[in-house]
Amino acid sequence: MEIRSPDNESQGVAKNLHRWCDRRSPYTRTDRAASEDELLATGNGTVLNLAGLWGGKRDTRNWVGKIAPTKEALRNKGSIHMIHGHDVARAILAVHANFNKAAGQRWILSDGRVYDWWDLASAWGVRGSPSGDRGPHPLWVLELMQETGVRGLPRDVSLLGRALDSRDFWVTFGLTPEKARLDSEDV
Repeated sequence: MEIRSPDNESQGVAKNLHRWCDRRSPYTRTDRAASEDELLATGNGTVLNLAGLWGGKRDTRNWVGKIAPTKEALRNKGSIHMIHGHDVARAILAVHANFNKAAGQRWILSDGRVYDWWDLASAWGVRGSPSGDRGPHPLWVLELMQETGVRGLPRDVSLLGRALDSRDFWVTFGLTPEKARLDSEDV
């Protein structure tokens, strides 16, 4: 079983901006993707394309200041897709237990949500800000909303860029993500 992230073009997923992408969407044919295609063609493997992994020490609240150190960097941020490690483990067990459903297939694995970086930056700000507050990010988001005519958060998917649709996996294996919100207290 191959596991990789669909948010990284270098790992094989084409840039499909401003549209929904599912497991059957076109992807960039990198060397890695070609190897995965060879594996899938044998019928003896499956590929799980993981959204961004979170949980434990991988807390997305700690990423806001890193991915958007300036207002201009934040302006260019759109969607983010995530999956909790607990749900990845459940998915791997489901594939193993029902390999006849998985063999030769490529899947997208996310928590089923399309998060908006502006929404997250506005709600969370920056952890560990030197001034002890949430940093400038909530104000930057408000300014960006005013400048771009966005009336509310989260922004519409049409404004966020690519949106990942992972329903096929969850429906096929009769599961739903148990850790299906980034703001869950149980990280």
